[in-house]
Amino acid sequence: FGAKLSVSCVDNYVFLEKISWENFNESCHLKEQVEKYKETFGYYPESVHVDKIYRTRENRNWCKERGIRISGPKLGRPPKNVSEEEKKQAHSDECFRNAIEGKFGQAKRRFSLNLVMTKLPETSITSIAITFLVVNLSKLLRQFLSLFLSLFTNNRTGELIKPPFINFDYTLNNFYVLKLIDLSENSWSKVA
Repeated sequence: FGAKLSVSCVDNYVFLEKISWENFNESCHLKEQVEKYKETFGYYPESVHVDKIYRTRENRNWCKERGIRISGPKLGRPPKNVSEEEKKQAHSDECFRNAIEGKFGQAKRRFSLNLVMTKLPETSITSIAITFLVVNLSKLLRQFLSLFLSLFTNNRTGELIKPPFINFDYTLNNFYVLKLIDLSENSWSKVA
């Protein structure tokens, strides 16, 4: 059916970890991905939010040794009494994990990940990698745009700040002196 992907999502940026046309079990790659995270960022993540297939006993023990909380219920029979805090944490983990599913949907809907039609495996890998690059660039562009727009808003009131190179009071006074604006009636008048 095509390539099988292993992807991680950090701060809504997508990292393509593994692409293969062979059927592989994703759970054996969790350690590699967490170690790659440590290599990139310099520390282990606080928590890992994964599918059921990753929640093996071996992966849980490995994460526990490194102080990493793995999302999802514990293995075995579910407990009869679950505290409100545990329920809240499980719900929060599931909501957080939905981000990666959303990234796959975004890549398929908006950036044509589901329309990869290249013939060679190398060109397919390139096409998939470029798709995730564009997903990350669109996120980066939205961040730059919001930063740029925040320069022109007043945080206290949300109103637009007057640009420093335009003095509106000076311009308004000039229109008043030239009788282009009649401030007493608050209407425009013709130049006499």
